[in-house]
Amino acid sequence: MVLSRIPRIGIGGPVGSGKSLLIERMVPILHDRGYTSGIISNDVISKEDADRIRSTLSTKLGIVPEDLVVGLATGGCPHTAVREDPSMNLAVIEEMEQNHPELDIIIVESGGDNITTTFSPMLADYFMYVIDVAGGDKYPRKGGLGIQGCDLLVINKIDLAPYVDASLDVMKKDSMRIRGQRPFLMADCRHNTGVDSIVDRIISDILFDQTPKAHMQ
Repeated sequence: MVLSRIPRIGIGGPVGSGKSLLIERMVPILHDRGYTSGIISNDVISKEDADRIRSTLSTKLGIVPEDLVVGLATGGCPHTAVREDPSMNLAVIEEMEQNHPELDIIIVESGGDNITTTFSPMLADYFMYVIDVAGGDKYPRKGGLGIQGCDLLVINKIDLAPYVDASLDVMKKDSMRIRGQRPFLMADCRHNTGVDSIVDRIISDILFDQTPKAHMQ
């Protein structure tokens, strides 16, 4: 299978759920497997997350060129820039595609928002939603468009469960009940636990196990 455009992943979730750290952990694994990534990080009034991601992936690890980590200060509701009017993000994606045809995947991080977050299909081919255990084990059963409708639900910070009196078993059962056949995975991004499994899903579900472009040359 030859993909018609560079696949795009949208990552949404509340403030502090671990979206940026997940990207920092995923991209090196993708890189080690031969896949080249571009990253767009949305925020309302700052570019702090993009600066942090760039510091990790470009400056420290040297695996992503600096111009392939782009920060967007959207200046409004996080929903708008990824759902109602994704034109800012689409313009950056178009530039990335023109200047870097070697890209295998483009990751678009939404600004921190609530459980109603979704991505425009014009912007993202695959939608991941990140919640964290620190929010309580009730989180999955709250439902909402993000939790129910995403292609992959990531339950992050499982290491904190004993400290916030949260039951991972309850979160698993509620996720299965709320999401039906849609997958979910548990992770501790701080310690890189479960991130390999998330990357496996990305490679199988959106890249369709296609050989990285760098390996085709």
